[in-house]
Amino acid sequence: MHHEDTTLASNKGRAYFGLSGYHFNPDDITRLIGLEPTKTNAAGASGALDKPVISTWEMSTEEVTDDVDIYVLTDLLTKQIEPVKDKIIQVIESHNLSPRLGVELTLSIDKDEECPEVGFGGRTTRLMSEIGAFINVDYKLSERI
Repeated sequence: MHHEDTTLASNKGRAYFGLSGYHFNPDDITRLIGLEPTKTNAAGASGALDKPVISTWEMSTEEVTDDVDIYVLTDLLTKQIEPVKDKIIQVIESHNLSPRLGVELTLSIDKDEECPEVGFGGRTTRLMSEIGAFINVDYKLSERI
């Protein structure tokens, strides 16, 4: 009996800080807080009032494979956000935005692969609390490659 070798994908993950809301232009947020986002969606800036669409502003870490350490990824974001915390709080209030710290994980189905710990350091949780952000963790299982 012959078993075909299958290669299993490694764990992957990234962390991001995002702002979302209706009727705002992400470029305004970039200008007001002075941080460059990694991704924006300006759909809400031109949305009709009767059919509001959400705009987003997002700053993300690189996607990391293999040794995924959520503590390290979120700490990297915290260090970038902390210096402009007051500006972020101002734009959240002035533009009625919803702040979020997000983690996206793709977990390997390889039994030998360690499942990454998901946790947040005190510095990160304190900052997210001061900003009023919620924390969201999304995960899915990897496919065979």
